Order: sequence, then structure tokens, then C-alpha cells
Amino acid sequence: MVTHTIEELHELFKSGELDVKEYYKELFEEAKKQQERLNAFVTITEDEAYKAIEAPMTDDLLSHIPYVLKDNYNTKGIKTTASSKMLADYVPVFNAHVVDLLNKHGVSLVGKASMDELAMGGTNKSALTGPVHNPWDTRRISGGSSGGSAALVASGLIPFALGSDTGDSIRKPAGFCGIVGFKPTWGRISRYGVIPYASSLDHVGAFTRNVRDMAIVTEALAGRDNRDMTSSNREVPHYLDNLTTDISNLKIGVLTTVSNEVRNEEVKKTFENVVETLKSLGATVEDVEMDKKLMKTLLPTYTIIANSEATSNHSCLDGVKYGDRQQGDTPDDVMINSRTDGFGDHIKRRFILGNLALATENQEKMFRKAQRVRRLVVDELNKIYENYDIIIAPNGGGVAPLIDEAAEDYLSDEYIILENWLCLANFAGTPSISIPSGFVDNMPVAVNISGRIFEEQTVLNCAYALEEALGFKNQYKRED
Repeated sequence: MVTHTIEELHELFKSGELDVKEYYKELFEEAKKQQERLNAFVTITEDEAYKAIEAPMTDDLLSHIPYVLKDNYNTKGIKTTASSKMLADYVPVFNAHVVDLLNKHGVSLVGKASMDELAMGGTNKSALTGPVHNPWDTRRISGGSSGGSAALVASGLIPFALGSDTGDSIRKPAGFCGIVGFKPTWGRISRYGVIPYASSLDHVGAFTRNVRDMAIVTEALAGRDNRDMTSSNREVPHYLDNLTTDISNLKIGVLTTVSNEVRNEEVKKTFENVVETLKSLGATVEDVEMDKKLMKTLLPTYTIIANSEATSNHSCLDGVKYGDRQQGDTPDDVMINSRTDGFGDHIKRRFILGNLALATENQEKMFRKAQRVRRLVVDELNKIYENYDIIIAPNGGGVAPLIDEAAEDYLSDEYIILENWLCLANFAGTPSISIPSGFVDNMPVAVNISGRIFEEQTVLNCAYALEEALGFKNQYKRED
């Protein structure tokens, strides 16, 4: 099966050079092979896909294009599990807003992708269906929480997939899998019908294998939705039409507070090459810093806010209102037994922490304090954006870890800062994209590019120019 970009597939379908039904027949044969190799699907929606391509082909670039949804997007009549035992049999009666939008564009849903349980994690090892494997080396993780979506795009099976990003859950797996991962500004895309993690941090976003495809998908998803009060009324730009490789007018800040923590010499070299490439493209590139003490607060602040909000958001998953119900002598017993049986241990720990932070006696010194620290961090970040259009830094310190490998030192600056800095864009709600920047030990590594709120076009243009110059686009790995 040949892998194509969205624009290439559209032209092949439109011209008749590629028969749509024959293409989908090959696609689903390949999907079964990839499922055996990667374990990335929760549900393969073959019947739904064939129904979608019965509609006439249109001039819309997304017409008949196959895609995958992370399994926390509600899909009417199709199981939506969020990779949790608690929701293993949940079949929604409505679609998420973005699913309806994509249906109007004529897309074809190939399946629902595995994720960390309830989107809480960064490895995709906690999924009810088991770990997702990285296409470049199946001994390694795909990253999380949107690891299934990332792995399927990186396998070349589909040109795009949707994920969600609360701390780095699109951009980190994109980096590990050698593809493009983008979360626009908070509020740019409606989250109606997406099972939440932490409402003040959650973003809808996507995976593609090149920036042009990302511009197409983002434009299709963006816009106001009255069912999501946080969605923006701002007009959506024509991201694809406005793409340019001319970034000579950009001022780019290299966040050395992050890049200085890289210990891997090969990762350092790939990032240094990114910096030199941006300079050669005519951009003004200068070093910038954030207070290191403040950067060390990112992980604990994120942990408290995210898990507190998650505790509130998922209080309805009690076996009575929603979720897999276990028997008990009293209503309290039913809820206790259902939640004990329905959630993994890592989720229970997060809920315990969230409840602790939200307890009346602790709110001020934990949850409210974390909110104040978040504001300090965002204020510091915005000071940089007063003078710079773009902030860049390595996506992380190394390649995707082995599935059975644990981090050796969770308290080192390398881990605390370098592996958690991407949540800055969630704290501030700013657009942020990760694109491939090279290879280390035959595995992809990435650079992250972030910008000011609602300046998606600037971020996309910077990524597009860099992608064209580096040449790491349209990458996929199908075989071991």
C-alpha cells in the first residue's frame, strides 16, 4: 500500500487514477497488519468507512480521506472507551463537535485509537488494551496519551489522526514517532463531546506527516461552537493558503533554560542544526531564558491542577450515572466497588491527589497556590512574547524509551525541566507544534515551535519553512 499526503490522495481520487473502494480494501488489510504490530486500535470501523465513501466525491480536500480518532472523542453508535475499563461498553448517542465537522467535509473514519487511560499518562502503557508500540522500533513506546493516533499516522496507514493535549499528549508522541503534532490556541477548536482530562488545560489537536496537511486539518476543525462556551468567536484564517517559507521577518527565541539541560550529544547536535537552519532562513534567532526556579515548578503545578480538575470532571464515573456498575448493598458500596474495579491504579492515585488538593482544608495551600504559580509562569512566558514571535526548544532529551524501561531519575533538572516544559503552552493556551528534526540511534527526535495565542499561522509558517529546509517530512515506518 502506497502512502500519500492529503493533497496527493485527493488528486488521485478525483482524477480516478486511484479507485476509492480498492484503496480502502488495501487500507483495511494493512490496518489489520498494523494492529498486530502496533496494538494501536481500540476499534476498527470498517463498516463506517465504507458508508462514508458511498457519498459522491467533492472538491473538498478532505473528501473520502481516511482518518483515526483518539478514543476519547464521542462517536454516535461507536464504542468510545477512553481506554478505561470503566467505559469499556460505553456507546455514545452523539458525536463530538469536531467529528460532525469532519463528516461534513466527507472524511472516512477508519477507527478509534488507543490512549493512556482517560488521557492520564505519557506512555500509552496504561491503555485497557495494553501498550502501543512505536512503528520505528516496536520495543519502544509511542508516547502518550495520544499514542495510538501517533503510531497509526507514523505507520503510514492514514494521513491524519486527532488527539488531545493536556500537557504534551500530542506533541511528545509526535516527536517519538517522527511526525507532526499540533495543538492550536485554547479555544480555537471546540472540545464539545471530547471526554475531558483537565478543562483549563485540554486542547483538541492533530497528527500529520507534514505541515501542509496540518494546515488543512486545523482549518477544518477550527471555529466557534455554541455548545462549548470556551470556543473562540475569532475568524479562522485560511491556514493552507497563507503558508509561506519566508520567515525572514520572524524573531525567534531559543529557550536555553530547556536546551541547556540536554545531555545526549546527538540530540544537542540536531537542535544546534535547527538553530543554524533558522538563521540561514533569515530569521532573527537569539537566546532567551526563563527563571529556572520557576521552570522547576512546572511539573508539580501541572500535577496538582490537572489531577484536581480530573477528579471533578470524572466524579460522574461512579457506576450509577455512568460507567461499568459493580454490585453493592448500598449506593455508596456500588460507587466504591465500581470505581475500585473500573480504574487502573495510576488513575486512582491521581484521583486521591486531586481530592487531597481540593479538600476544604487544603485548597488554599495546594490547588489555589498551584493556580497562582501557573499565573506567575504564564506572566514570565508572555514577557518573552513581547519581544519574540516564536519560542523553540528540543521536544525532549532523547528518543522514545523502551516499553519496559523506567526513567532513572525523576528529580534531575534534565527530567523536571526538559521532559515537562511542553506544558508551558497548555498553561498559557498558546499554539504549539512539534516537527521531526533528525534521527538519533535510528529513532526520530523533534523540535517544538510555540507562538502567541491565536497566531497559529505564524507557528505553522515557521514549522513549514523549517520542515522544507530540514527535509524530515512525510516520514513513516511500516516494517520492523
